[in-house]
Amino acid sequence: MNFLLRLIQVLPLADWLALGTFFAGWIGYVRFAKARAQHRPSVLASTNRIRGEWMFQTTLRDNRIVDSAVSQSMASSPSFFASTTIFIIGGLIAAVGASEKTAEMVHDLPFATPTSTLVLDLKLLVLTGIFVHAFFRFTWSMRQYSFGALLIGSAPSSKDFDASTDPDFRRRYADRAGRVMALAAETFNDGLRAVYLSFAAVLWFLSPLAFAIGTGVVIGVLYRREFHSEVVALLNERVSGPNERA
Repeated sequence: MNFLLRLIQVLPLADWLALGTFFAGWIGYVRFAKARAQHRPSVLASTNRIRGEWMFQTTLRDNRIVDSAVSQSMASSPSFFASTTIFIIGGLIAAVGASEKTAEMVHDLPFATPTSTLVLDLKLLVLTGIFVHAFFRFTWSMRQYSFGALLIGSAPSSKDFDASTDPDFRRRYADRAGRVMALAAETFNDGLRAVYLSFAAVLWFLSPLAFAIGTGVVIGVLYRREFHSEVVALLNERVSGPNERA
């Protein structure tokens, strides 16, 4: 109990409020985005639908070299971000180890609120935790893409699908492979959100107010890009087939 009280007293009330706003906004937006995607197409939901169509087309052809190359290319993005977060985490840990010099640098920033070394260390640890979370999401996304590649490589030939006595065999296999690819994309998206929100956390070094405002701005940017960007409209635009043209 005494330890908890001391921990609460380390940060001023304004910092606790800003930190609570940050995590409430993060968790709340994740839940809101999942619920909102049920009624309005998002970038993730739209691309997941396309992934399902892609896996279905994969079962129609025997030469799947292009499909393997595409899945490998998709896995390169989380791999890049995972490598980047490792360097960032290392830099943040080094900053915690040299907290006195880091405090001097932060104090020299314009509009920065003076804080103790202990409070600065806590801010650095929170920022480090955000990137650790992002690292685990990116690496798990990489593994999920490799699982999807396994499903592509182990898929029966198109003739085997055609010869199957189960008329839903092709669709069920495509849905399973498409869902694995969708989970990989969703996990990668979680990591990207963490990276975006880390920019709001950086503003905490200036002031709690800047931290809270930055959280709202970043969430607004995420919402606009996921639900109201031009690419969402293009992904959901209906393309007429050759038999539908006048």
